[in-house]
Order: sequence, then structure tokens, then C-alpha cells
Amino acid sequence: MDAGISTSAPPSIEHLYGEHHGWLKSWLRTRTGNSADAADLAQDTFMRMLTLRQLPVLREPRHYLATIARGLMIDKARRQTLERAYLEALAARPEPLQISPETHHLIIESLMAIDTLLDGLSARTRQIFLLVQLEGLSYVQVGKQLGLSVTTVKNHLGKALMQCILLMDD
Repeated sequence: MDAGISTSAPPSIEHLYGEHHGWLKSWLRTRTGNSADAADLAQDTFMRMLTLRQLPVLREPRHYLATIARGLMIDKARRQTLERAYLEALAARPEPLQISPETHHLIIESLMAIDTLLDGLSARTRQIFLLVQLEGLSYVQVGKQLGLSVTTVKNHLGKALMQCILLMDD
């Protein structure tokens, strides 16, 4: 029989809790070195038992409780390891880039020029321009995606580039 499971009548959870909660908490305290964690893990052990459809018949209830508690300690350690790794990764991220007011102004001006350019294009030409310039798609890929010939894609892109040239001359 695994983990001290017997063949006589199953105990009630109340009986197990009353008889073994103090022992389990003490057992966990020696392994965790922390009373609060021991109390939480002991409680979680009994909560885990409540999720069972039927309590098994136990020959050695302490062995069975310790087996569940040991699994919960392992789960907690894994969770803490993952949390530490996540926090370390966050801490290792570079600080947000600080830009000068001049660079900020140039970025805003560039975005406004792009907005003006896009506003002056037809919806189809704007879509083709964005697919080629931002998405990096080839003329063939754009043609397939939009159901157009490569020649039509080139013509629309030519219109967009002409608009860019005209805006740069202003």
C-alpha cells in the first residue's frame, strides 16, 4: 500500500485534522524554518484532502499527510524560483531610453510628415505603402494578399513615392 493506505474504514477529515494538524505543522516548521509557511502548508495539505472524492483508508495517516505536504513544499519552491527569475529578468531590463527635447521634436515632426503623406493617399495606395514599408512585404506578397497584380502594386507604390517626393520639396 502506498503512503500508508490501509484497508479498514476511512477516517473523517475532522478526525485527521484534530489528531494530526499540530504534528504536521511542527513537521513542516522544521523543514521550512518558518512558522507562517508551515501553517499555510499544513492548511493547504488538509484543503488538498478535501478535494478528494473520498478519503482513503489510512494505516499511517502521518506518512500520507507528509507525502501531500512534501509535494506542496516542492510546488511552492518551484513557484518561488519562477517568481525570482521573473523579477530578476524585470530588474535586468534596461532603463527606458531618455531622449533629448530636440530628438523628441524631430520625432514628432517626422510623425506629422508621415501622417500628412498617408492622409494624401487613397485608401488602397496607403494600404500598399504600409504593407511594403512597415510590414516589409514584397510586391508579390502584397499582390497575393490584396488580390492584385504585381504591376498594380508597383503603380500604387509609385504614386506613394511620388507623394513623398512632392512633400519633401515643400
